[in-house]
Amino acid sequence: MNFKHVIHTAIKIILPLFFGLLLIWFLYRGVDFSTVWSIIKEGVRYDIILFSLVFGLMANIVRALRWGLLIESLGGRFKTSNIIFAVLGNYAVNLVLPRIGEIWRCGIVSKYDKISFTKLIGTLLVDRVSDTIAVGLITFSIFIFNIGFFNRFFEKNPQLLEGIQSTFNSVWLYVGALIIVAAIWFVFKFMSHLSLVQKTKGVLTNIWSGIKTVWIMKKKGLFLLETILIWSGYFFYFYITFYAFDFTKDLGISIGLIAFTMSSIGVAVPVQGGIGPWHFMVIATLVCFGVGKDDAAAFALVVHTIQTVWVIVCGLFGIVALPITNKKPEAKVLN
Repeated sequence: MNFKHVIHTAIKIILPLFFGLLLIWFLYRGVDFSTVWSIIKEGVRYDIILFSLVFGLMANIVRALRWGLLIESLGGRFKTSNIIFAVLGNYAVNLVLPRIGEIWRCGIVSKYDKISFTKLIGTLLVDRVSDTIAVGLITFSIFIFNIGFFNRFFEKNPQLLEGIQSTFNSVWLYVGALIIVAAIWFVFKFMSHLSLVQKTKGVLTNIWSGIKTVWIMKKKGLFLLETILIWSGYFFYFYITFYAFDFTKDLGISIGLIAFTMSSIGVAVPVQGGIGPWHFMVIATLVCFGVGKDDAAAFALVVHTIQTVWVIVCGLFGIVALPITNKKPEAKVLN
């Protein structure tokens, strides 16, 4: 393997993980670990948390079935088990290389079911955009009906608001975007005769074919229903854990929905398993609703750790099952 490639891969793994662990250190540096350890030993109903894991698994299985609707619209034929195992494995791969799991699942389905990889990338984009829209709608609804919470949240965490404002107030953001658009236009307008540009056009055409599946898909109602089921599953995957702790079990479903929404935003940060950003969003949200910082820190630590282990177990199962379930039977030798 090329040494530069090894270094590049190592950087992609180490930098996000370093950022997440640095944020974890920042969050937990003022925490009373004797209190946290006491909660971990005696203050958690682990049976409830284990029950909640079922909802996470079911949501990911439904996610695979929803992706299958998009692949069907391409005319692709596939084994249902392949897309389920690929989606489960996707999350395990993401724990090593953030966002690479999505590319991996397209590659693995392309390998076993002989479907165009670039077209699968197009369906993947639709899949991810659908989830972004879902999170956006949930966040917008939460914002409209809970403006007071967001005011408290940003009052307690002013650095977040300042960071957002400085990013969008920077002229270099818009200059950079303009340069990128102009460069793309120039290449495709005046260099279209080059082999590399023609190949790129072919790849983009295939990706666009995948993206168009959302319009030509016959089962749009089922796609919408499965999207609702996915996010309902993820919500209960998170919210049921409230009942495992004395200090969160009486907070109610509306606060659970707010905390879930904030945690989903944290997971969007390209860090392995949301380590750090997820903890920050959950802890900051619970503190805004009167939960002690030590208690909130214990909640985030226990729930995230168990859910991460669950993702690893399910993901490794999917990765191992793929070659086994696609193993071709040996031809029988006739005497």
